[in-house]
Amino acid sequence: MATAPTGAADDLDGGLRLRPHIRFLFGENLQEIDRIAPTMTVLDWLRLTQRHLGTKEGCNEGDCGACTVVVVRPDNGRLTYRAVNACIQPVGSLDGCQLLTVEHLKNDDGTLHAVQAAMVEQHGSQCGFCTPGFVMSLFAFSKVSGPAPTDQAIDDALSGNLCRCTGYAPIVRAAQQACAAAEADRFDRHAAETLERLEALQDDATVHVGDASGSFYAPATIDALADILVATPEATIVAGSTDVGLWITKHMRALPTLVWIGRVRELRILDDSGAAIEIGAGVTYSDASEVLARHYPDLGELIRRLASTPIRNAGTIGGNIANGSPIGDASPALIALGATLHLRRGTERRSIALADFFIAYGKQDRRPGEFVERITVPKPAPADRFRAYKISKRFDQDISAVLGAFWLRLDDDRIVDVRLAFGGMAATPKRAAATEQALRGHTFDAAAVAAAKAALATDFSPITDMRASAGYRLRSAQNLIERLHLELMHPDTETRLVGDKALAHVQG
Repeated sequence: MATAPTGAADDLDGGLRLRPHIRFLFGENLQEIDRIAPTMTVLDWLRLTQRHLGTKEGCNEGDCGACTVVVVRPDNGRLTYRAVNACIQPVGSLDGCQLLTVEHLKNDDGTLHAVQAAMVEQHGSQCGFCTPGFVMSLFAFSKVSGPAPTDQAIDDALSGNLCRCTGYAPIVRAAQQACAAAEADRFDRHAAETLERLEALQDDATVHVGDASGSFYAPATIDALADILVATPEATIVAGSTDVGLWITKHMRALPTLVWIGRVRELRILDDSGAAIEIGAGVTYSDASEVLARHYPDLGELIRRLASTPIRNAGTIGGNIANGSPIGDASPALIALGATLHLRRGTERRSIALADFFIAYGKQDRRPGEFVERITVPKPAPADRFRAYKISKRFDQDISAVLGAFWLRLDDDRIVDVRLAFGGMAATPKRAAATEQALRGHTFDAAAVAAAKAALATDFSPITDMRASAGYRLRSAQNLIERLHLELMHPDTETRLVGDKALAHVQG
């Protein structure tokens, strides 16, 4: 047995049931790792330790897709296949799952998997560097797509694979051919056995591994998580690692204590049964999008434009909020919807309006040892209208220059109540108080639009950076108010490249 990891409070281990190793299936083989750096990424483990070189390092920040692998997890008696970025995921996040790389896809007789064969036959194979990532994204997509996926669904599935040196059309044709293949592959044939093996790996113990550089914790219960964070308040909490991963790969930060929340069942709750939607802090964007889109179609469309499929498969709404980024897309949308944030420290719990959580740049109303437990999002009333608009340089895999989110309660054409929130316009996601005052109680006409646009210039003084100038940001945000007016008061006006008519029928 390896030496016990360091970096944890001495009295912590005595109060928890610990498992001193990570365990997962690597292909069909069981891996048990009891000594590893807490910041070791899946990509580095694959290439440096296992010499699985099909998975490539490109951007090393979850953008290009060259490192795409597939993670298989048990979920209510079935297997879920999710494409994720190996370059930013810590190895500890593999606990209890199956990791598949391009080397694992070949058939039992050694021939190419249907996805690989389609890429060859449709001339979608590229220089070779990015092709394995495309193959893994399409492999995961083929497990959920059905035999005739739309071009949009294929584009969404490949949104995290940026190279297109053979062009889009051959890759899309390869996806269509692979999904149309009717025969079950070897993963389907062994699904029952794989599910049984993965379910046997699930337990209530707290994983604790590490090396001389620090410790990695993965609790299975929310009480264990609370205990760990009280004992180690300086710990870095990791959910999807879509931001913390960059602290490791780009900032080269030493993170001596990582606490991964992906095993905590209570944080994966997604409840749509009551008057509000309850979203656990560990719920990923991919898992939440369908429920949120059912009530707020614009929110579903916003999530579709947030990063890429592999990022949405790993990243969590709770993590995006807790990170406090002024350009995070989820926070302004949920602020406009009047969301409530629930926090916990030890046995103490408190709830605050999400709008009050953000204090200043890099500073949130969260005490040492405190963590986000869940988010409550009210469901819409019949008179409610919600719109969310993302302004960025490209459709997929881009950070917003401006994000505008607008909730209004209307009585015919009069605004009874309103909440407007913006990202990218200040040091935090922020409501536009003066603009709301200019609209509340008024008829939503051209005069109200003009007053709101003028008020917005008093609400925000945006900065110029690499994404947009201050003037562009302010003008764009003002124009979004005009767009809001056109969509609500003149629904036949075309304002969108995607989704306009469907959204108008649902919301207008």
